[in-house]
Amino acid sequence: MFADLHLHSRFSDGTFSPEEVVARGHKSGFAALSLTDHDTVEGCARMAAACDAAGIEFITGSELTAEYKDTELHILGYFLDVTNTMLLTELTRFQIVRQNRIREMVARLNELHVPLDAAEVFALADCRSPGRPHVARALVQAGHCANHDEAFQQFLKQGRPAWVPKAKLSALEAIQLIHQAGGLAVMAHPGLNRADGLIPDLVDAGLDGLECFHTKHSNGVTRRYLEMAEKLKLLVTGGSDCHGKSKGKPLIGTVKLDYVHVEKLKQRRAEGAATTNAH
Repeated sequence: MFADLHLHSRFSDGTFSPEEVVARGHKSGFAALSLTDHDTVEGCARMAAACDAAGIEFITGSELTAEYKDTELHILGYFLDVTNTMLLTELTRFQIVRQNRIREMVARLNELHVPLDAAEVFALADCRSPGRPHVARALVQAGHCANHDEAFQQFLKQGRPAWVPKAKLSALEAIQLIHQAGGLAVMAHPGLNRADGLIPDLVDAGLDGLECFHTKHSNGVTRRYLEMAEKLKLLVTGGSDCHGKSKGKPLIGTVKLDYVHVEKLKQRRAEGAATTNAH
């Protein structure tokens, strides 16, 4: 039995609906799936219903954009209570920041005489948590760029004229926010962050796990993080980080996390709930 615990839908920067994500997960034979859209839990109810219909276990999730010591980190939250007031308040705040960032990027494009309207980007995104890929898609749709990669290379990646830095939550606050919403906090794709030296501090702050298995982790990188997780007594997770068709072919099915790791996640969550109830 296998799981994919890192998936995106059109409720952030993926192209699939939650139902399409589940249909593909079912086709790949997954026993458990988690939806981890950026800074939102908007798609979780639909994903839960689709998983239920397909006989797949669903784990609520979100991927929070955070930073620690000037390094951007992504913290995955699992088993989140999607009705938690503090979580929803903070997510709403992040979403407003994201929407304002889109407006700023469009303003910069307009200064470059690229006639794009923020309303076009929001209509295309059709979600509360829009991101740069939506601006890229709007540029392609309007004929200003040939494809997604060209939009990033020419305008949207760091150092390019329409790039706008993202306001981020402190990683320590992200871990606290996840915990107070009943969740477990896991560092996403540590191999992409080049921030191994920061991991012990995050463990001290309550980090629960590392995403050791990821599409962009080589076997050697995966091995390194598995050893680190064991040494630091961290949980192990993994997922494809599938964004649908936005970056070429869909990745779902390429990373298969052994279900034994899901059982360990559930066990840790149960222990946490027991401790909370004891206080």
